[in-house]
Amino acid sequence: MSFASGHLRRRQAAAALAVVLGLSLAACSSSDDSDGAAPSRQGDATGSTDGGATGSSVAEGDEPEPTGPAIDVNVAQGSRDVPVSTLVEVTAASGSLTSVAVTSPAGKVAGALSDDGRSWTASERLEPDTKYVVTAAAEADGASSKARTSFRAQALSLDEQTYPSVAPLDGETVGVGMPVIVTFDLPVTDHAEFERHMKVTASPAQKGSWYWLSDTEAHWRPATYWKAGTKVDVDVDVNGVDAGNGIYGQENRTVKFDVGASHVYKVDAQTHQMKVLENGRLLRTLPITTGKEGFTTRSGVKVIVEKFDSKRMNSETVGIPQGSSESYDIDNVQWAMRLTYSGEFIHAAPWSVGSQGHANVSHGCTGMSTADAAWLYAMSRRGDVVEYTGTDRPMTFDNGYGDWNKSFGQYRKGSAL
Repeated sequence: MSFASGHLRRRQAAAALAVVLGLSLAACSSSDDSDGAAPSRQGDATGSTDGGATGSSVAEGDEPEPTGPAIDVNVAQGSRDVPVSTLVEVTAASGSLTSVAVTSPAGKVAGALSDDGRSWTASERLEPDTKYVVTAAAEADGASSKARTSFRAQALSLDEQTYPSVAPLDGETVGVGMPVIVTFDLPVTDHAEFERHMKVTASPAQKGSWYWLSDTEAHWRPATYWKAGTKVDVDVDVNGVDAGNGIYGQENRTVKFDVGASHVYKVDAQTHQMKVLENGRLLRTLPITTGKEGFTTRSGVKVIVEKFDSKRMNSETVGIPQGSSESYDIDNVQWAMRLTYSGEFIHAAPWSVGSQGHANVSHGCTGMSTADAAWLYAMSRRGDVVEYTGTDRPMTFDNGYGDWNKSFGQYRKGSAL
């Protein structure tokens, strides 16, 4: 062999070795912060499962190291714009999970392990534009593995988030006719999905249903008036829930309230009397006046919406213009309790005492003496029931808390489920 040919063969061998080494190094490198989506089966910080590496050499006669179970996460490594409605799930392909943590700058995400220990599911959905890190460990047949996955939830503008509010208020005591009312500041078009995450629990238990008045308002009522003394828990768990049309729920609401004594007031516009019942017992019968011709008081079931110890009442707010023969502007109407959004109240009406018990002379409100109004006001609360009879003008369902003007069978048809 000549020197030149030997030297050439050594250079060719060295080059081949360099290529082999370069390929080997490239096959072992990865980036944890890559924007690309890695396979859903995750391993350690480099994206491989501990014990599952390939290409290791085993001396003749030695046993190979046991391979731990693969760990799967339902969100791919490095994902961005992950929907906030996502519930993170972690699964061990075999064996069982020994630890799972899903964290963000706000802290840990709550979740639960399955009975067989092979899967973990988050109980909280994601917050907008937030980075999450999933770390997990599993073991099977004496071998263990670890996994780490990071991703970011989608960013949302305020126009893509709807916030709920709830009535009654937390800690409030209400009457037996009070519905649960959930309102949203942006429309919810997927009523069914939201309704699955809105729960009302009563003690003692009472059958009830949701009713969607619109895309921004849902009510819940029991089949009959609440039982006096009921304790009610409302859980509006809609944070991250898909509301439809690119809008998602934001912030959960939990409210606990009590139902007080049963107050049902029965008004007869023909006899001009109100019977006041508490827990089914007649306390008093009060002389009253209701709406005169052209301003007929509505018949049906009404519920006290709000109370004012003093209220200015101006006819322009109910469509009677200033200067009309029917116009009025009274600055200090005492002991006023609203029954409809359109302006029907129970209140003190000292100017009509001579007609109370005998004739209907009001513009639709129920008037009584100042003393009687003060007595009734003191015992009443939001949610107390006022049942009206004796007129041919019906109460409308959405004019106040009109929930009781449908049978329960009709009411249930307003549920998305």
